[in-house]
Amino acid sequence: MAVEQRLVAPQQTPADLEGSARDWSLRPKRMGEYVGQRQLVERLTIAISAAVEREDPVEHVLLHGPPGLGKTTLAHVIAAEVGSRVHVTSGPALSRPTDLVSVLTRLEERDVLFIDEIHRVPIAVEEFVYPAMEDYRIDVSVDTGLNARSVRIALKPFTLIGATTRAGLVSSPLRSRFGLTHHLRYYEQAEILDILRRSCSLLGVEHDGTPALEAIASRSRGTPRIANRLLRRVRDFAQVRADGRISSPIVDEALRLEGIDELGLDDLDRAYLGAIAKTYRGGPVGLEAIAATMNEDSGTLEDVVEPYLLQIGFLARTRRGRMLTPESAQRMGVRAPDPVEPDSGLFESSSDA
Repeated sequence: MAVEQRLVAPQQTPADLEGSARDWSLRPKRMGEYVGQRQLVERLTIAISAAVEREDPVEHVLLHGPPGLGKTTLAHVIAAEVGSRVHVTSGPALSRPTDLVSVLTRLEERDVLFIDEIHRVPIAVEEFVYPAMEDYRIDVSVDTGLNARSVRIALKPFTLIGATTRAGLVSSPLRSRFGLTHHLRYYEQAEILDILRRSCSLLGVEHDGTPALEAIASRSRGTPRIANRLLRRVRDFAQVRADGRISSPIVDEALRLEGIDELGLDDLDRAYLGAIAKTYRGGPVGLEAIAATMNEDSGTLEDVVEPYLLQIGFLARTRRGRMLTPESAQRMGVRAPDPVEPDSGLFESSSDA
């Protein structure tokens, strides 16, 4: 199963992009509508209120965490709160300094520049970001050799919001220039329920109350993007196969058709667990061996499949390799592998995980 075709993939899929207008209709427009991430919302509310009173731009913000948790949405919410516009780009799109200069010179006062995947900004471009963030200026070299000279371009005060799923790859000089840095966590089920209730209201979807929405929330992997994606699939199923009203049995039937079980596991997740359980007797086994068995890319498995299995306690990563936990072994119907002794030095350190 291709990653981009997974219904429970936290990354944006082609279907999300095709339905972007519909997707944006579900996103909160103001801070008061934003659900979850309470500590971050409180910090941003204070920073925005103070900046508006002083008529200054909001401090630069670095948001890091798994995809699908609302980093892009927060950039638009911040811009709405200060009454400015958002200019969206990404690290890979800023391949040359001139790309960054073109973006920066279009910014009006207190505008928001959102750079997704900021850890992928090239070093040569990153050096232009520093004076832009600190002094609202950039120095552009004109000509080369003996005729080389530098032209200083003044910028209007703006707010840079950087987003990344790989915070460790953001350089220390760049990280130190952000006034607010925050990690976005996965959402609690109660928060996902609030998001689903709001989405149902906006989409005009009728449902049987909390049990029906809980059946969707429990499969959403703590990610709003996945929750809304599942809701749209269930809505379509209810419209075609039922009376248009979402109930728990309808949710179960609709998502069973999509291959998603009550824990939010899909075919790729189950194939991964099955390879360890049946071929390697529960592990430990190396990632490359699992990838070869499944005929999948090892990087895909590590970045796309393993995070959620680790989150729900279905996978253990040790220096000897990947192992099923007692919970996942029981679910797969195999004997749990013998645990690794804590003093054997075989567990991965947090930096290796």
